[in-house]
Amino acid sequence: MHRDKAIGIGLVAVGVVGILLYGWLVFFSPWQTFILQLTAFVAVAAVLGILAWVGYALATTPPPKPIEEIEREVQKALEEIERQMREESTQQTSQ
Repeated sequence: MHRDKAIGIGLVAVGVVGILLYGWLVFFSPWQTFILQLTAFVAVAAVLGILAWVGYALATTPPPKPIEEIEREVQKALEEIERQMREESTQQTSQ
């Protein structure tokens, strides 16, 4: 049996057992209210945590350079390459 297939079967089994256990905890256990509160808290905390992470990333990431500045840098680099090529060709013709 391939490793991926074994992992897949294991994940299916864990998923089914988890669904059955959660169903029992929510509908038949004496901790119904606590389980529902815990589930709601974890879900809301996960969404708000992701929101905070995105906000932090936006706040701490420097803005990109304006396209005009990038174009100027590229133009300067091209001019430098052209200058070097002219110098090399001049040196080769003089030899």
